[in-house]
Amino acid sequence: MSGTSAKTETWLWIAQRASAALLALCVLVHLVTIIYAVRHGLSGAAILERTQGNAAGLAFYSLFVLAIAVHAPIGLRTLCQEWLGWRTASLNWCITVLALALFVFGLRAGWAVFAGPA
Repeated sequence: MSGTSAKTETWLWIAQRASAALLALCVLVHLVTIIYAVRHGLSGAAILERTQGNAAGLAFYSLFVLAIAVHAPIGLRTLCQEWLGWRTASLNWCITVLALALFVFGLRAGWAVFAGPA
């Protein structure tokens, strides 16, 4: 372990599994939405018209971003530990920075779609 308690490791394991379940649902909804849009001939501009100002869409994609920001860094942390032998506190610090960056940039992208051109 990287100096992390067994209790923390357990919570990370639970967060990884819970975020995976949420991601599965979000990916399904996202793909169904894309397929619907493509089959009905919607252009990129038409899709943006429908998404701008849509609070439900913003809430959905914010939840999607949260799931990604939890799931991906925990998985990468495990890979770094198992494959690279990186088990120092610096790993946890780097993974936390990655998680925050994914969350902030993901929310920023979602907000840009919601709010439209500045």
